[in-house]
Amino acid sequence: MAKEVKEEVRIDKWMWAVRLFKTRTLAAEACKKGHVMIGGNSQKASRNVRVGDVIQIKRAPITYSFKVLALSENRMGAKLVPEFMENVTPQEQIEILELSRYTSNGQRDRGAGRPTKKDRRDINEYTEPQFISDDWDWDFDLDDDDDLYD
Repeated sequence: MAKEVKEEVRIDKWMWAVRLFKTRTLAAEACKKGHVMIGGNSQKASRNVRVGDVIQIKRAPITYSFKVLALSENRMGAKLVPEFMENVTPQEQIEILELSRYTSNGQRDRGAGRPTKKDRRDINEYTEPQFISDDWDWDFDLDDDDDLYD
């Protein structure tokens, strides 16, 4: 029994099949919210994709771009994904992503809960200036040097 070669596949099925989204429902919701575009236009989940289409997916803070190399409706193993899509995200978008990682400045992931005591110490050590030294003599004798200003 030969497998049927498809010329078009629904965009939500294809994005789920190539592991861009964990579930097909999440892929459809991204389409509904306008996060999935082809040619700069938002697409519905029912939109069919063809080989050669470039799909753009907005995920804060950048927009990823993927070129469709082959079509599939069935979820595949991660090793097979490079045969079905190519990441063509522009370099300036990737630089924005790296820059945002460096500027997070100790922010915690949403839903991570309250920091533990160790987490709090690490956050304070990272965010507070460390200019106090143990060998600094903090004993000022200003009373003895009153004649400095006379």
